[in-house]
Amino acid sequence: MADNAGAGPEEREPDYRFTLANERTFLAWQRTALGLLAAAVALVQLVPELTVPGARRTLGVGLAVLAILTSGMGLLRWRQADHAMRRGEPLPRHPTPAYLAVGLSVVGLVALGLVVAKAVMG
Repeated sequence: MADNAGAGPEEREPDYRFTLANERTFLAWQRTALGLLAAAVALVQLVPELTVPGARRTLGVGLAVLAILTSGMGLLRWRQADHAMRRGEPLPRHPTPAYLAVGLSVVGLVALGLVVAKAVMG
């Protein structure tokens, strides 16, 4: 006789609509990450040098790091939501949207400051 005392709740197949919605959300996070990565490459390759040497590359690296984190957190969120749905548990709250908003705000404010500085300094 098998001992199931340490086993968690039994998993069951969730309604396919919820599974597909979770997948669409995952893909949206991946599209966001891809957009951030494209912006990082464009910034480094196409934008003229700003007033502070290396600032363009630093902003590009910041966007690339945000892209990597967004992609990874999207995968983590998808797995956690799938696990919760299969066990009939509440969906976990995830801080990723807040992290992404703060990261983009920081990059945007730095970029704005650099563009204004270049305009003022000529």
